[in-house]
Amino acid sequence: MENFSVAISYNGALGWVEYDEATRKVIVTLGDAEGKALAEDFLTTPHEIKIPHETLLDFTAEVIDPNLSADNLKLILTRLWEATGVHVDWSRPVEYVKAHPHY
Repeated sequence: MENFSVAISYNGALGWVEYDEATRKVIVTLGDAEGKALAEDFLTTPHEIKIPHETLLDFTAEVIDPNLSADNLKLILTRLWEATGVHVDWSRPVEYVKAHPHY
């Protein structure tokens, strides 16, 4: 089973977030200590999120724990930038960032 990972950036530092399926653990690797702490705190805490359903007006509030699954983490990642300023670089190849964690 392959772990999910995605590139992130904060204040000019590159890094990544990884979800370990076996241990159900979110791991943040980032060269900026402040950004790393912000991301770790946000990504390891359950959040109440309004989830859309049938129509644009059909939402229910649900508590999402990013530690339970990669899908939960992906949903919480969509709120990371607004809450912390840590940007999720969905289109940046994460393997490249792991090999070259700098601009």
